[in-house]
Amino acid sequence: MFDLYTIFRPFLFLLNPEFAHKCIIKYLKFKKFFYKEFNDDERLRISFAGLNLSNPIGIAAGFDKDGEAILGINSLGFGFIEVGSVTPIPQIGNPKPRLFRLKKDKAVINRMGFNNAGHFSVLNNIRKVRSKPIIIGINLGANRYTKDLYDDYVKGLRIFINSVDFVVINISSPNTPGLRDIQYEYNLRNLLEKVTNERKSLPSEFKKTPIILKISPDLPDLHINKIVDISLEYKIDALIIGNTTLERSMTLRSKNKSERGGLSGIPIFNLSTKKLAMAYKYSKGKIPIIGVGGISSGNDAYEKICAGATALQIYTALIYKGPKTVELIKEQMIKNMEKDKFNSIAEAVGSKNFEYTS
Repeated sequence: MFDLYTIFRPFLFLLNPEFAHKCIIKYLKFKKFFYKEFNDDERLRISFAGLNLSNPIGIAAGFDKDGEAILGINSLGFGFIEVGSVTPIPQIGNPKPRLFRLKKDKAVINRMGFNNAGHFSVLNNIRKVRSKPIIIGINLGANRYTKDLYDDYVKGLRIFINSVDFVVINISSPNTPGLRDIQYEYNLRNLLEKVTNERKSLPSEFKKTPIILKISPDLPDLHINKIVDISLEYKIDALIIGNTTLERSMTLRSKNKSERGGLSGIPIFNLSTKKLAMAYKYSKGKIPIIGVGGISSGNDAYEKICAGATALQIYTALIYKGPKTVELIKEQMIKNMEKDKFNSIAEAVGSKNFEYTS
């Protein structure tokens, strides 16, 4: 199926987007029986926050919310996998329809609302594959009707930290009311105080598990600078910039462009890259950044790295380009590195930051 993706895609696109995605997840669950490990080019290896990646390309949260297809996804050539978002209690998310293709724009709008199977079901799925050498992270969210937003994240940290390689605190989804408000200074300090104190209270072998903060690309530069300062103060290990955007470019052409929800895909590349570049410059590279948003080629990926990203994540590109996307991205990145005479991808990080920030 996936090897002939350009042939099958038109038929897949005849299906409801959410149903089509479920079909892909089922296929990838089956693909676990053909699990394979990739021998990535040594030049793509990169380390940050205690994580040692064979390549810097990861799958973003939202693709495999419940950790059902980890082995199949890894077989596509990713350097790391982020499962979720997951909440303490299972929830069905927002009413359907809630996922929309913008075919002409190579984009997607979603208002899923953290639909997931809950902490314990997802934890069980992750534990099943822990014997494999896969870098797995969990993206934590909060239940829509929770009594304590902060406590939902603390619960998640407590439950998952001994079964994953990193934990992502997602405070940037536009589809859960009040969630993005945590990005404001007073709320953010309260959250990070509770989360970091919880990590400190854990056995010593878990105290070094990286905590990564995922923020919105819609924030003003000064606001992102403040988040950088607070993250460094609380010893947050990395930032993910960013999530989907609520902004709508006048250049969008697809009929679904006015749907409510977060926009992902090619149209958000420039916005998300500019935001990570500004954060990299402001922090002087002191906090690693995972760049997300609009990556659809090796050139895009390399550009984000040169702007200041240490690692990257993709999602929407898989919908439009299929499973060969990861390998094609890595091949092009190597070509770009050779052109710029870099011996490792780490040397490229931030090397052209000035192009976005000057």
